[in-house]
Amino acid sequence: MEHTINVNLKIWRQRGPKEPGSFQTYRVENVSTGSSFLEMLDMLNQQLIDRNEEPVVFDSDCREGICGMCSLYINGHPHGPVQGITTCQLHMRKFNNEDTITIEPWRSAAFPVVRDLMVNRNAFDQIQQAGGYVSFNCGGAPDANSLPISKEVADIAMDSATCIGCGACVAACKNGSAMLFVSAKVSQFALLPQGQVERARRARAMVSKMDELGFGNCTNTGACAAECPKNVPLSNIARLNREFIKAKCAD
Repeated sequence: MEHTINVNLKIWRQRGPKEPGSFQTYRVENVSTGSSFLEMLDMLNQQLIDRNEEPVVFDSDCREGICGMCSLYINGHPHGPVQGITTCQLHMRKFNNEDTITIEPWRSAAFPVVRDLMVNRNAFDQIQQAGGYVSFNCGGAPDANSLPISKEVADIAMDSATCIGCGACVAACKNGSAMLFVSAKVSQFALLPQGQVERARRARAMVSKMDELGFGNCTNTGACAAECPKNVPLSNIARLNREFIKAKCAD
């Protein structure tokens, strides 16, 4: 049964990437426990607008757990304290009346703050552009059964392809590493026949771009996989390491 709660919000406010930021405290009352976390923030922003104050800037789009834009660090966890979901899928019933909720942006040198809780994740786009694609001749779509793939391989590739590029792995990592993201994007193609032609070049190019953009090193703490909203498996990182070593040996 739904009821209402009051929450105290400790929110990071920052006007730009080169300006200092600080935590500001707000209170939102009569929040339905059936509402989503982002709907609660919408309530806060409406209150701020009504008081002629600057609303809190945060990212969102689909609000269905698909796009990965709702990148909020909530009470020490990317996307909040519930595993396997994005921020937009987090509901207020997971919090108690009079809770204090701390909300921060992703913390990574590669994800500079745009404003308040919004960060620039263009670094992930650049890694994708470096090699996260398959080139092929345009034309009619091939028959579904023309390239036989075992169910086991197809399932592993699909598990990798579920990555939505939200950046939770980077935010969770003490080193700010993007290895889980890159390994998922490399794995989803390396496992399939369509990805074989550019296999070696892909691994070299994406890892090189990741390093160039300032992401940290992986020390296998596993925090990335534990906090991933799509449960991308940690085994992808081992596969990426193998793919990269093979590619370098082939040089």
